[in-house]
Amino acid sequence: VIVHDVNELTEKLFPIVEAMQKHFSAGSGTYYSDSIFFLSVAMHRIMPKEITQIIQVDLDLKYKTNIRDLFDEFDNFPEGAVIGIAREMQPVYRHTFWQYRRENPQTKVGDPPPDGLPGFNSGVLLLNLEAMRQSKLYNQLLEPATVQKLTEKYHFKGHLGDQDFFTMVGMEHPELFHVLDCTWNRQLCTWWRDHGYSDVFDQYFQCEGEVKIYHGNCNTPIPED
Repeated sequence: VIVHDVNELTEKLFPIVEAMQKHFSAGSGTYYSDSIFFLSVAMHRIMPKEITQIIQVDLDLKYKTNIRDLFDEFDNFPEGAVIGIAREMQPVYRHTFWQYRRENPQTKVGDPPPDGLPGFNSGVLLLNLEAMRQSKLYNQLLEPATVQKLTEKYHFKGHLGDQDFFTMVGMEHPELFHVLDCTWNRQLCTWWRDHGYSDVFDQYFQCEGEVKIYHGNCNTPIPED
């Protein structure tokens, strides 16, 4: 077990992610402490070179299978993919991209699966650090000017940190992501069902198959065995 000092990590992270924080943070400004919510975005820049793969997970998870099995998913990454991530299971990005959707009525941005682009949930992340380091495209997307250009194109203002960044990038460059099956990140939050999206909620929320990881996001109780 290697313990990392959060303050040290934040110090390394801040210059890399400072520019994107104003687009994807809950606060109105750029807070130094917020940088830790963007850890996954720049993990390849701050971890030792000998670390080539990392699984990053939220704390509000319950495992129904051996987490080692998740490492096998790295073998399923298509060429060019750098991150493994599951889809968001609520219409949160249908909401966030409302202006872009209104201006582009034929878009799949924010639409439910299987054909739509519902965005991502960062509760379970497979980071192929070596691929992230080598991907010219991915590293270009971290540049402040590129982030600014994309947020303007999609009229994007988020508050979920790395998840927002990955979602926006995924709308533009889906080839960078290996989409994990929903059973690897079975989100339980139903907040958006009661906040204006009950008519379409189930299209996002359904998940077939035996659940491998439950995610009790937004403080949702996780089922007992």
